[in-house]
Amino acid sequence: MRGTNIFTAKPLSRRTVLRGVGATVALPFLDAMAPGVSALASKAARPRRFQAIFVPNGMAMEHWSPATAGRDFELTPILQPLAAFRDQLLVFSGLNASWTYVHAGASGSFLTGTRRGGTSETDVIADTSIDQMLAAEFGATTPLASLELSIDKEANAGQCTSGLSCAYTQTISWRTPTMPLPMENNPRAVFERLFGDSGSTDPAVRRARMREKRSILDSVTDKLADVERRVGADDRRKVEDYAAAIRDVERRIEVAESKSDVSPDAFAQEPRGVPPTFEEHVELMFDLQFLALQSDITRVATFMLGREQSTRTYPEVGVSDPHHPLSHHGNDPALIARMSKVNAYHAALTARYLERLRATPDVDGSMLDNMTVMYGTCMSNSTRHAGNNVPILVLGGAGGRLKGGRHLVYDGTSHANLLLSLMDKLDFPLERVGGSTGALPIDEIDTLSEV
Repeated sequence: MRGTNIFTAKPLSRRTVLRGVGATVALPFLDAMAPGVSALASKAARPRRFQAIFVPNGMAMEHWSPATAGRDFELTPILQPLAAFRDQLLVFSGLNASWTYVHAGASGSFLTGTRRGGTSETDVIADTSIDQMLAAEFGATTPLASLELSIDKEANAGQCTSGLSCAYTQTISWRTPTMPLPMENNPRAVFERLFGDSGSTDPAVRRARMREKRSILDSVTDKLADVERRVGADDRRKVEDYAAAIRDVERRIEVAESKSDVSPDAFAQEPRGVPPTFEEHVELMFDLQFLALQSDITRVATFMLGREQSTRTYPEVGVSDPHHPLSHHGNDPALIARMSKVNAYHAALTARYLERLRATPDVDGSMLDNMTVMYGTCMSNSTRHAGNNVPILVLGGAGGRLKGGRHLVYDGTSHANLLLSLMDKLDFPLERVGGSTGALPIDEIDTLSEV
C-alpha cells in the first residue's frame, strides 16, 4: 500500500501543516496526498519551482566553454562535476549580459535582465527580477513567497564597486526596480523562518528551547506519529527521512553555534553561528533550500555562492589566492588554471545538491524533474569585466518542459531573452523581461545567430 486507501480514507491535503509550540512543520509531497490520480492529472499537478545559483567574479572561460555545439559537446573541466546531470543540462554560449558595468552588472542583471543601473552610491535602480515575479505568482499558495540566501554577509551601506551602491553586488533579487532584497547568510535565521511560527521569533521561546536543547520537532512528535499511522509504508519512510533531515540540519546549526563565543541569550535575540568552513556553510544552506522546496514552504529560491568582489580563498582545492584579485588574472595561463579550480569547486558543491533533488521522489518524477535551475553569472573574463559570452547554464526538467543534453550557441543575443524563455517554461509568459527583445527558441535549435 503506497498511500491511503482511496475507498476508506480521506486523502491528506498537500497543505497539511503540523503546528506545535514555536514550530510550524509542513510535510513533503506524499502519495497519500494524491491517491488514485491519473498520469495525465499528475502531470498537470506538477509543481513549478525555480532556483537561481549565482557564482561571483566571472569564470575561467577557457575551462568552461565546450568546443562544439549541439548534443555531442564535450564537458569541459569546470562542467565535468555536472556530468551525471548531462541529460538535464543546457549550456549557453554567446549570450551577452544585458547590463555590463564592472562587477555591478554581473549580479545586478543576472535575474533582472536590466539595461540600466544607478549612477551613484545612492541611486539604486534596475528591474524586477524573475524570481520575484514568480514569487508574486506562487507565493499566494505557499507559506513563503521566496528565499534569498547568500554565503557572504551583507556589506556596509555605501559604494562597493566603481562608485555604485552595494545593492548591486550583494543581491540578485529585486522585488521592484528600486527595491533590492537582502540575502540571508545565517543558517539559524533561515531555519527559524522555515520551521518556527510566530512564537519562535519571541526571544524567550527561542532561548528556552536552546537552553533545554530541544528540537523544534519535539512539539510536533505526536502529530508526526499520527501522520505516519494514516499513510502507507512508502509514505512513512518519506516522513521519517524528512524528519531526520530536519533534525540533522538543526544539529549542524547547533554545532556551529557551539563553536561561537556568542552566548545563548545573544542567539535568542539575534541568531548566529555560521559554520567554520565554506564547504560546511554551503552544504547547510543547500540543505535548508532543499527542505523548503521539498515541503512546499516555497517554490522560489535564490542563492549566491559569493558576492561580487569576494576575496575568499579556497584552501579546499589548493587555491590560496583571494578570489577577486585572482579573477583579474591578466590572461596568465597559470592564474587562469587556479581560477578554474575555484569554478569547478563551485560546480561540484552544486552537483551534490542536484543529486539530492534527483534522488527525491516528487509528483510524476523527481524534484529535479520539476525544477528549473539557472546557474552562472553575467561576467565572463573578469580581467576585462567582460559582459560578452557570459557563462550560464540551466538544469532540471521544468516539469517536462525543458530538453537537456545540449550546448546552445548564440551570437550576441541578450541574456535577458533567456530569462524570457525560462518564464515561458514556467508557465508565466511575458512580453518582456528587462531589456529582452524576444524569447530564445531553445527547444529545437543548437546554433543561432542574434535574435
